[in-house]
Amino acid sequence: MTTQPTALDTYLQRLPMILGKIESLRQLAADHFGQDPDAIHWGHVGDLGRVGQALDDLLAIFDGQAK
Repeated sequence: MTTQPTALDTYLQRLPMILGKIESLRQLAADHFGQDPDAIHWGHVGDLGRVGQALDDLLAIFDGQAK
């Protein structure tokens, strides 16, 4: 007989994956997301605007205080 995982089990399993993705974003940001700082153009600015909006949306889900 197998038991079904609980919500907590699944939550705790997913949390490290999320934290790993956050750390990957930190590392990418520290390297200008792989872009040469001298070659940044408005398309890159737009990309970061979309990323910022997506992060605000995620923050709103979890704490309701997106800026």
